[in-house]
Amino acid sequence: MNIREIILDILLELEKTDGYVNLLLADVLEKYDYLAPKEKAFIKRVTQGTVERRIQIDFCLNTVSKVPVPRMKPLIRQLLRMSACQILFMDSVPDAAVCNEAVKLAQKRKFVSLKGYVNGVLRSLSRQKDQIIYPDTEKEEEESLSVRYSMPPQLVRHFVNEYGKETAEKIMSAFLERCPVTLRLEERLSEAEKSSLYRAWEEKGAVVRQHPLLPYAVCIERAEGVSSLSGYEEGLFAVQDVSSMLAVEAADIQKGQTVIDLCAAPGGKSLHAASKLSETGRVLSFDISEKKLCRMEENRKRMRKENVRIQAGDACIFREELAGTADVVLADVPCSGLGVIGKKQDIKYHVTMESMEQITLLQKEILQNAASYVKTGGILLYSTCTLNPQENEMMVRWFCERFPFTPEDMSACLPEPLKKAGKTGMIQLIPGIHETDGFFFARLRRKAEAEPTG
Repeated sequence: MNIREIILDILLELEKTDGYVNLLLADVLEKYDYLAPKEKAFIKRVTQGTVERRIQIDFCLNTVSKVPVPRMKPLIRQLLRMSACQILFMDSVPDAAVCNEAVKLAQKRKFVSLKGYVNGVLRSLSRQKDQIIYPDTEKEEEESLSVRYSMPPQLVRHFVNEYGKETAEKIMSAFLERCPVTLRLEERLSEAEKSSLYRAWEEKGAVVRQHPLLPYAVCIERAEGVSSLSGYEEGLFAVQDVSSMLAVEAADIQKGQTVIDLCAAPGGKSLHAASKLSETGRVLSFDISEKKLCRMEENRKRMRKENVRIQAGDACIFREELAGTADVVLADVPCSGLGVIGKKQDIKYHVTMESMEQITLLQKEILQNAASYVKTGGILLYSTCTLNPQENEMMVRWFCERFPFTPEDMSACLPEPLKKAGKTGMIQLIPGIHETDGFFFARLRRKAEAEPTG
């Protein structure tokens, strides 16, 4: 089986099951672990690119095909999509080779009668790709933005309504940019030790760049795999987005404290909190996913964090033994995920306005439990990876009206560019403006004088 056939089967499986590309890709790449790194990278890039750019790809195919994309046979539809992705957005393979490989694959998969059609559509696309007329930005603004940024119309409306057209375009454009891997270095490392790591990574062909917001955050590209980097086995760094690092900074965790992480997977904030404790105190990490817990435990051991205890737990179920025990509760709740569309490309096709409203009910249930775990005077650090005020600022207002918490100035804990926003106790990080995921967090202090009102 050649690598294009693997891509085709992934796309067909996604269409059949309405699954998520990152999860399926991870399983497939594990199955074909014997492939060369370049082949794995090609599979990943074409698969994710086809999913990410699907709306624009379909628009372009419809301009050169007599058969509309929705009416094509599933295999032909996905074959044309993956080939169009390469023709429109990738320069690594000549267009003629893309066409030839698609024709061969159509024939191999028993669609001999359609190989001429496949060849004709793709060669027409190759010839006309620079002359395609897209919807007019003035007369058809919503459709134009939807096609140009491959964003479903309802989410285009959401971003424009909430952030204005200019910022909405920055957000959607940022989602289409390739995201570097962000690493959190252990803060105990000296400048000399960090420089030594960077040199070792660069000698292996990686490109390393200091992140502008935090001194221990670095962006890395062209690495064959994080686990192959010097310092990985020694636990000198962890994969973590800067937005998540900033949330832990905002919690202002002190040595000796008890920290509860309610929705802990994939575990970045738990391990970061443990580093802040410097081998004192304890971090109690809970998550509902057994599979993710196993991965978290592997990372805990690798990072040598003996003050972290990982266990299964549903954040929606109240745990009496935790009541009033935590100095800090981290509540990174399930959300609509609009802030990480750049990394999880098909979220945008699964999210609906109704599902965004439904998720708030789950968030409220978790927050009610989280409130009980915080000591008087303690901190609840609420966070989401979405760009939806209903799940963010409005949720904080709902919570503080019903429970004895108040937003607290966190500017002293944040880097200079975020200090002004941090004074409100709430921050919305926006892709295209901040070099992070779309992420929201709020620092909420528990007051002594009030009791929950229900």
